[in-house]
Amino acid sequence: MATQSGKQTSIFRSIDWWTILIYIALLTFGWLSVCGASYSYGNTDIFSLDTRSGMQIIWIGTSIVLGFTILMSDDRFYDTFAYIIYGLLLILLFLTIFNTHTIKGSRSWLVLGPLRLQPAEFAKFATSLALAKFMSTYGYNIHQWKHFGATLAIIFLPMVFIIMQRETGSALVYFAFFLMFYREGMPGSILFTGVAMVIYFVVGIRYAEVYLGDSPTSVGKFSVLLLIQLFAAGMVWVYGRDKKLAWRIGLYCLAITLLSLFLLKLPFDIVYIQLAMTAILIGYLVWEGLSSRIRNYFFIALFTLGSVGFFYGADFILNNMMEPHQRTRINVLLGLEEDLRGAGYNVHQSEIAIGSGGLEGKGFLNGTQTKLKFVPEQDTDFIFCTVGEEEGFLGSAGVLLLFLALILRLIHLSERQPFRFGRVYGYCVLSIFLFHVFINVGMVLGLTPVIGIPLPFFSYGGSSLWGFTILLFIFLRIDASRNLIRS
Repeated sequence: MATQSGKQTSIFRSIDWWTILIYIALLTFGWLSVCGASYSYGNTDIFSLDTRSGMQIIWIGTSIVLGFTILMSDDRFYDTFAYIIYGLLLILLFLTIFNTHTIKGSRSWLVLGPLRLQPAEFAKFATSLALAKFMSTYGYNIHQWKHFGATLAIIFLPMVFIIMQRETGSALVYFAFFLMFYREGMPGSILFTGVAMVIYFVVGIRYAEVYLGDSPTSVGKFSVLLLIQLFAAGMVWVYGRDKKLAWRIGLYCLAITLLSLFLLKLPFDIVYIQLAMTAILIGYLVWEGLSSRIRNYFFIALFTLGSVGFFYGADFILNNMMEPHQRTRINVLLGLEEDLRGAGYNVHQSEIAIGSGGLEGKGFLNGTQTKLKFVPEQDTDFIFCTVGEEEGFLGSAGVLLLFLALILRLIHLSERQPFRFGRVYGYCVLSIFLFHVFINVGMVLGLTPVIGIPLPFFSYGGSSLWGFTILLFIFLRIDASRNLIRS
């Protein structure tokens, strides 16, 4: 029996109804967007099961029933059987690799008669439960490498299976869990390393074919190596707690860089000087660590060496291992190619649709770009362009504010959890939603890579809608029991 302060408490009085109202609002606007994206001129029956808007009603109805069922379950079930649920989803992901049904080049779908399911969508909540279970065990410490390594294994195992299904976009979602790690005490240096890697890749690849003057020095390589040296100096300041040494390293690197610029008139690649400076810097950091017996200097040296290795490794993979269409997508994103008829077509048409909506939009079912099917995948991955065209800037801003309200509410619910299991799971849910919204809206606007992930509660399809509903309502069920005392 569950009591609160000695009194019987109804589960419905403890549920966070604000989050459910936001959920219902997102489902409603999502259905209207599916109607707009899938509507064809002359077809007046948007409720017919022969249309995508009609089928979406079925997915929404079953999702609400699924959410209600989860709320009626025992919250202890998810803690007790977290590993079993995770194991079952891993088996399902592994079996899906050998699936003979290929849809749009991906083997991530299980076809069961008229029903198609994508196990990768359900693996998100299973992985979140496993993480919450493992990280809430007695003695867990994220600062111990054996614990942190085991946690990473929980994340990377489903990622590997999903990649083997040729569903790279869904696999990348799992990097969102690093936001939860940061809340649970992961060193900021790891998060900074991730951001630095992105900067190296964008700057290095974007300006790889731009040269300093008439010299053979690549601006991309030159800039990245200088950034690595300056980042190392900054880390000496923050983690080595030696401001004088940090200034000295930074000034020496800048001075030698400026002096090397005088060699621009010679047919000489200054990148060799930069590499030599970086090698000397790594050796100096190791020596400083040995002499001062401060371990952080070894980590800074490892960061510097790893940065160089990552940059040249990424450059090699991009130019020698990636498929041509994958390279084209990256080049289009970085502005190196236009390819309006190929890799850049979706984004270009999406930008036209959103721009044509103006301030107030063209109205429900009145969008021309979407009705004439100019935007591929406009009712799934690119559904936000329908919102922009039919509802305009105001409608798009309203949808984003709804998602912001959901994110803020999830932060509030996560922080009030009395146990680590609930807090970790809550931040996993928050991280997944934040990643999906940021990347999906960003790729529609041409700001992030096109990796093919759905917009929560908006994109057409049962698997994603059920997956997001299960993910959210398990947390609402856990939160509803936060004050219950069991006897």
